[in-house]
Amino acid sequence: MSPDDHIAEHGTHVNPFTRDDVLSLLREQSWLTAEPSPEHLAFAERAASLLGHFALDRAGLKHLLRLVFVYDAAYSLQTPEAHAVLTRYAARDVIRELALFLLDPTPFNSDRFKEVVTLLKEKLDIRGRDLFHPIRLVLTGRSGEGELDRVILLVDEAAPLPFDVPLKSIRTRILEFCSLLD
Repeated sequence: MSPDDHIAEHGTHVNPFTRDDVLSLLREQSWLTAEPSPEHLAFAERAASLLGHFALDRAGLKHLLRLVFVYDAAYSLQTPEAHAVLTRYAARDVIRELALFLLDPTPFNSDRFKEVVTLLKEKLDIRGRDLFHPIRLVLTGRSGEGELDRVILLVDEAAPLPFDVPLKSIRTRILEFCSLLD
């Protein structure tokens, strides 16, 4: 069974996950070994809220959380998924414009996400997969569906927190990705 078998294609089921489920997974993965701070608790609550509807089971939730905590652009670029995305119409234009937008170090939140999508739609006149798959690939390492947009929203929220592993911010992720793109 692949990790994707644990993720709902569309988040339409009831969210069975809570902050405690996320905290448990953070501990199991050794991403958080200390007593959680109020900021960690708030992050866990938000992660459960954003990702829980997409995870069919605990393994699915772990897979989605992993995308927040583990990012390797070099590995992602070697996958057939990345090759498929990068050969689509205007994919490199999306990545280039996204990188220019993200040079501003302002944390990437829901409003910034909406702003960049609107900007890219207007500037490049593209929609759907041609727009979202390159964004998701660059910022999560996967092209997937809407669940990855929720992962993206959690990255800059988690990055400054004192976890036991260093997290790469959205800005760091795109810089890493672009530095490896031929």
